[in-house]
Amino acid sequence: MVRSLWNAATGMNAQQMNIDTISNNLSNVNTTGFKQHRAEFEDLMYQNQKLAGTPATEDTVTPVGLQMGNGSKIAATQRIMSQGSLQATGVDTDIAIVGDGFFRVQQYDGGWAYTRDGSFKVDMTGQLVTANGLRVSPEIILPEGFQLETLTVTDDGRVSVRVNGANEPVLVGQLELYRFPNSVGLENTGDNLYKVTAASGGPIASRPGFEGMGVLKHKFVEMSNVSVVNEMVQMIVAQRAYEFNSKAIQTSDAMLSTAVTLKR
Repeated sequence: MVRSLWNAATGMNAQQMNIDTISNNLSNVNTTGFKQHRAEFEDLMYQNQKLAGTPATEDTVTPVGLQMGNGSKIAATQRIMSQGSLQATGVDTDIAIVGDGFFRVQQYDGGWAYTRDGSFKVDMTGQLVTANGLRVSPEIILPEGFQLETLTVTDDGRVSVRVNGANEPVLVGQLELYRFPNSVGLENTGDNLYKVTAASGGPIASRPGFEGMGVLKHKFVEMSNVSVVNEMVQMIVAQRAYEFNSKAIQTSDAMLSTAVTLKR
């Protein structure tokens, strides 16, 4: 009965973390480029009271052992990298990725971070940056006298703009995308950014549309891939599992109470 108390407690802890994961998904349902997370569970170690295959008699062995479990835990929060829906914005500096790949930006400390959020801006120097002012790499610097409404980005990442009312656009840069051998191994750092880890592998750079990379869509953004309906269903399942574990604790407590009062 004491084991059942602890087993049910581990189940409640695991379901609490499951609810935390679901609530984070729901809170980011409108976050540009956000990727859904899924909680994955595994059982804890077992206590072997009788091993399968031990001798039962001189001529026979035990076909089935006796193992007592010790509950469950969260094993991982798997990131689901499926494509989010595209939303047309009409904003000249918005760029969505359709398919595999990440934009690369330079952080304040000089390091690199990666993002699917293509809602870029233009800073005071005419450079393409994120909403937090991080510079897109390779650098895209718009020349003086450019007309923002003439900015165009092709599917393969060529950025051009017309300057001072000129009829012919000027090519100002080439966007690149980056992919990873194991993109789910990237580390979330907030601000819609990811960092490289030992699990993700190193970045592989390529032009959009080449070598298995996705393509770009100008004046679109990629929305979150979170399904509100699915998350609500998962929340109900997690809530019921939490309740079942709490009932197991109450039942074990009642059985202990009965054992304590036997002498009476």
